[in-house]
Amino acid sequence: MSQHGETPARPSAPAGGEPVAAIDCGTNSTRLLIVDAHTRPLARLMRITRLGQGVDATGVLDPRAISRTVEVLSEYRKVMDELGVRAVRMAATSAVRDAANGRAFLDAAGDAVGAPAELLPGEEEGRLAYAGATAGLGPGAADDVVVDIGGGSTELIVGTAQGLGVVSLRLGCVRLSERCFRHDPPDHGDLVAALAVIDAELARAVAAVPALGALRPGSRLIGLAGTVSTLSMLDQRLAEYDWGRVHHSVLDLATVERWCTTLAREPARERVRRPGMVEGREDVIVGGALVLRSVMRRFAFDRCLVSESDILDGLAASLHR
Repeated sequence: MSQHGETPARPSAPAGGEPVAAIDCGTNSTRLLIVDAHTRPLARLMRITRLGQGVDATGVLDPRAISRTVEVLSEYRKVMDELGVRAVRMAATSAVRDAANGRAFLDAAGDAVGAPAELLPGEEEGRLAYAGATAGLGPGAADDVVVDIGGGSTELIVGTAQGLGVVSLRLGCVRLSERCFRHDPPDHGDLVAALAVIDAELARAVAAVPALGALRPGSRLIGLAGTVSTLSMLDQRLAEYDWGRVHHSVLDLATVERWCTTLAREPARERVRRPGMVEGREDVIVGGALVLRSVMRRFAFDRCLVSESDILDGLAASLHR
């Protein structure tokens, strides 16, 4: 049951070999994935819409943010029509979970797409992210930990021989930046405040999922979402997005440390000029990078495998199942 009082409806399975579509209405970005009957991608689109702008402070979605996002969803509907998509699974996450007027967005999104908009609980969001992140990966040497750093929340999912442990933290790049950063670039006090919030949430994660505190040697960290892929693009100096070069690239801890320091010293107007910086992420990338660094430090990971397969792929796979 969603916090808005309704159990979200889900579309039926696709007929025959028709393409299916997954849509993720996130706090910072709105994304579309269309795959064929063999799960091969036909389209993968992303727009920065900042749906969660101001939600942490106000508890409501800004009407302008709703309008921006719905406009993009209408564009996505046209793309789906061109590719013959009928079955769609559309999900909203942290910002809508937190907003008193979330129902209004879900209704408007459903009207724009012509399919119900689901409000995913944090745990289901994490399970779908884990399914997407680990698809196509061989078994690891020990435990797999997926960190999905969104705009409003971060999901930590650990897969062990006993099953999955999932925790959703009120810790995203947009939420952290709006709550803690009062200066551009953030000053020492801003950074201290952000790290205190991150440390408290990671302590809560270990309490909620004890397996995170008892990872076996050789465990693997897989990082998802815009912060992680942007750090990979920055490190590779990719002026244009290249899925093949970002997917399954590796960020070591020293690299993440260096980018945290470098980006935190620059104002947003300088960050956005860097090759690899996606416009619309320049003002929140520091918050997201601090989350990744803290996760790597806390759980003793010296490297992070970057995955471009994530909740979208999990949503699409659920339609085929």
